Amino acid sequence: MKTAAADGDAALTGVGAHDGARGFDARRASLSRLWRLKWGLAAAALLLLIVASAALAPWLASYDPLAVDIQHRLVPPVWMDGGTPRHPLGTDQIGRDLLTRLLYGGRVSLIVGVTAVLVSATMGVLTGLAAGYFGPRVDWLIMALVNVMLSFPFVLLALAVIAVLGPSLVNMIIVLAVADWPLYVRVIRAETLAICERDFVTAGRALGMSHARIVFRQIVPNLVSVIVVIATLQVARVIILESFLSFLGLGVQPPTPAWGNMLGEGRVYMLNSWWIAAFPGLAIFVTTLAINLMGNGLRDWLDPHMKL
Repeated sequence: MKTAAADGDAALTGVGAHDGARGFDARRASLSRLWRLKWGLAAAALLLLIVASAALAPWLASYDPLAVDIQHRLVPPVWMDGGTPRHPLGTDQIGRDLLTRLLYGGRVSLIVGVTAVLVSATMGVLTGLAAGYFGPRVDWLIMALVNVMLSFPFVLLALAVIAVLGPSLVNMIIVLAVADWPLYVRVIRAETLAICERDFVTAGRALGMSHARIVFRQIVPNLVSVIVVIATLQVARVIILESFLSFLGLGVQPPTPAWGNMLGEGRVYMLNSWWIAAFPGLAIFVTTLAINLMGNGLRDWLDPHMKL
């Protein structure tokens, strides 16, 4: 009897040890995965700080972003000779506080980036679904349009649209959205073609489900991770393009602050007052780098192969 009881205790101990080992391995795998995503998490925290600073600009800024103070023009940053704590990052060529304009300019750049991506993603996803689901004729027509769009240089497209509609924030968002949607079409079309070959889509068609139900209840849920990753990475690209257009004078018009037009205004003063252009350029660099790192981390997080 003692032998049987001892064997039972040993078996239970073995099972408990095995479960404990599995739990330890799972925790170690989770920690290892988080460590691989450390740059994405750090970038997400930095991006959250940037977004919060831009959103709270009216409360964080000490000055009106449009207020002119000629008596304090071209004041250097606080750590340089002639700098003052009243203007930590200095002032521009007409005495406007640079830190204030950076905060307000971040609001414009982020709003343009997110809005343009939402519009282009909506257009591109719907068009890509149609191309991949509704057969060769629709596919050929849509992809022909996409190829035509991709053949236009971005600057030429921007000049044409803005020459007709005029430079403004809304028109710039239209230009960026129109230039960006073909990327979504190509990716979503390819993914949709692959998903349409799977058994659950075939079963849905055999059961007489409507096209809308198959597309939005069976196909779209399998595309969410792809759409999220592409859209996140595209925000960084759109912010750079917005800054480029504003730099050329085709985007946000002065005196409204935007990182691109601040960079354009400061290029004349690069030799003597470098901070006017350097800080907007640094803001663009840090923001786009944070978005790209977060997008890469998000891609790895949603990748099923990374969950091992």
